[in-house]
Formats: sequence, C-alpha cells, structure tokens
Amino acid sequence: MTGKDLRIVFMGTPEFAVPSLERLVKDGYNVVGVVTTPDRAQGRGLHFTQCDVRVAAERLGIHTILQPEKLKDELFVEQFRELNADMGIVIAFRMLPQIIWAMPKYGTFNLHASLLPQYRGAAPINWAIINGEKYTGLTTFLLNAQIDKGAIIEQKRVEILPEDNIGSLYDRLMNLGPDLVISTVEKIASGNFEALEQPEDESGLKPAPKIFKDDCRVDFSWSGERIINFVRGLSPYPAAWAEILRNGTPYSTIKIFEAEFRPSESTSPVGSMHTDSKSYLAVKCADGYIYLHDVQLSGKKRMSVHDLLLGLRDAEELSVQTKIIRNI
Repeated sequence: MTGKDLRIVFMGTPEFAVPSLERLVKDGYNVVGVVTTPDRAQGRGLHFTQCDVRVAAERLGIHTILQPEKLKDELFVEQFRELNADMGIVIAFRMLPQIIWAMPKYGTFNLHASLLPQYRGAAPINWAIINGEKYTGLTTFLLNAQIDKGAIIEQKRVEILPEDNIGSLYDRLMNLGPDLVISTVEKIASGNFEALEQPEDESGLKPAPKIFKDDCRVDFSWSGERIINFVRGLSPYPAAWAEILRNGTPYSTIKIFEAEFRPSESTSPVGSMHTDSKSYLAVKCADGYIYLHDVQLSGKKRMSVHDLLLGLRDAEELSVQTKIIRNI
C-alpha cells in the first residue's frame, strides 16, 4: 500500500502549513477533509477573515472544511468520524484531544519546526535563533497525549545562517516541510518504519514557549552577541523593542528589526545612546555598542536609522530604559 491509497485529514491554520497541503493535493494524495480555525472578526468594521489554510483548501477544491470552536464538541467529533480517515496530519494547529488524534486508522502525525526533543512548544523557530543555535530542523512525530512528546518518525537538520532572522528561517523551514510530510506519509503507509520514543529525562532540553510582548523587551545589560540573536529571533515579528528616554523622561518605544554589534571597551553607561544626528544611532551594551539600522518608533512607520535621524531633534539627549520588568 502507498500513501495515495489513504484517506487523509489535514489539520492546520497558518501560512506555515499551506505548502504541505498544496503538495499533498498536487501529488495526488486523497485529502478528504481539512480542519482549521473558525473565521475571526477583525478590524474596525469587524470583517470576518479566513486563515491561510482555509483559503488554500478552498482554492485547492477541498470540499469538506471543518472549523470547530471546540475540538471536543460532539458535532465536530461526529463530522470527523464520518470522514473515515486513515491518517491525520497536523501542522501548526491546536492541541488535539485523544478522541480526534487516535481516530484515524494509522494515527496522526505532526510536523514540528525543531529537532525534537529540543524546543518543544509554540515558538521553536524564534527560540532557536534567540539562543544562538547553529542548527535547527524539522521533525515528524506521532501524536500522543503530551505536547510535542510523541515518537519521532523522521527529522531533517537545517543550518541557521548568520544573516537569518525569524522571517527568513521560517520561510526556509516552511518550504522544506512538504518533502518531510510526503516521506512520512509513505513510511507510515508502507509500515516500514520504526518510531523512536523521545527520552523521558528532560534535563538539558530547551523549551520554546509562546512569546508575549513583555518577552520582546531588550535588556542592554546583555552582551552584544546575545542582543543581536535576540533581535534576529524576533524580526520582523513580533519585533524586539526598548523604551527610549529623553533627558530621563519616557519619550517613545522603538522596535528594532536589524542591528549590528561592535565590541568596545568604552565605559559609557549601559543604555546610553550615541549618534552624530545624521548617519548612526548606537546603544551601549555590556561589551560594546549596538548600532541600530532598521527601526520603528511608536506610531511611526518602519524606517532606516538615517531616515529616523532626519526627523529626530536633539537625538543626543536620548537614552534607553535599562530597568527590565520581565527578562527571558
């Protein structure tokens, strides 16, 4: 038996899942249904928007699209059962209840954007860059009752380039995902595979929890290397940020999308800002200066530091608030 003999239900929400869904349909796999999140009202006019997977499923001609509010809802469970799925595939979706993930004949597998068991959680790509990793990757694993702890089927190792940020690495992993998904489907269909249980000992493992706004605040008492990794791991979204002071008084917040570290033995206070008011704006950190290149002041558009300085008066009076309420 091959993977094309199976009835597949695909479950996912964001753009990251779309290339894998497209590849399955393009290659002739029998995707009998898609499960995704409900349409949400957004904006002042409260227009309903559809998630990326819903839009892709409609474009690909998939007729059964389920969008349950609650995954344990009896109506949804019955609708899922009627799909008579042989296999479930999950990419960037909610945690499934056992009644759903255990229903397909050959189980349900997940594509996760890290080399498990490292970086279990909601933001594995961000944290790999933030922590200065040189490599990350993709993992397919069988779902069980614990988050990201199921038996591993396949992995692909991917280099993190020095110039990578969350945007570029996300795109690269997203576009590598379909090959691993197809390979995993075929392995399960053939029965010629052995899933590797993840270790129970979690000592030494790095988590990848969801990232909130307060987590994105830069602490300029850190080393320059740590700050640059932090900026890269949050750029372009949600973006690292700091609070700017003018003569000690709160002035604005600034998002930092791109920056450069230059070592220095200067004794200037951490958080002090240095500029020629024309071409550069640098912030003192623990072991040098962070030169800001691509930024966004609160209420303004994203711009280069050169453009920022053209409209910024008395830039030499600025500094950065270094008292951090919540560190990561």
